[in-house]
Amino acid sequence: MKEYKVISWKMGLSGNNQRLEETLNSYAKQGWRVISIGEQTTRIVFERDKNR
Repeated sequence: MKEYKVISWKMGLSGNNQRLEETLNSYAKQGWRVISIGEQTTRIVFERDKNR
């Protein structure tokens, strides 16, 4: 079984790429995998196995 997490990404002017990378790496360490990043929205969808 899978579980999902959706976060809203707030665009900033400085250090945005670095903050995004740190956020993605943080979720990856918890077992989350990005399955969607909206091009026209600021939503990122993660997925992981529920019984890990």
